Amino acid sequence: MLWTILVVLLVLWLLGVVTSYTAGGLIHIILVIALVLLVIQLLTGRRTV
Repeated sequence: MLWTILVVLLVLWLLGVVTSYTAGGLIHIILVIALVLLVIQLLTGRRTV
């Protein structure tokens, strides 16, 4: 589920960068959200306790 959200956010961000349709601030917010989700996934995925 988390990977799906991450992929969707990254695709939307790349689409915004390529088309320059969205506002610059929105692109950066989407990128930050995608990176935070990636870090959360990496941290929670390594916990095998």
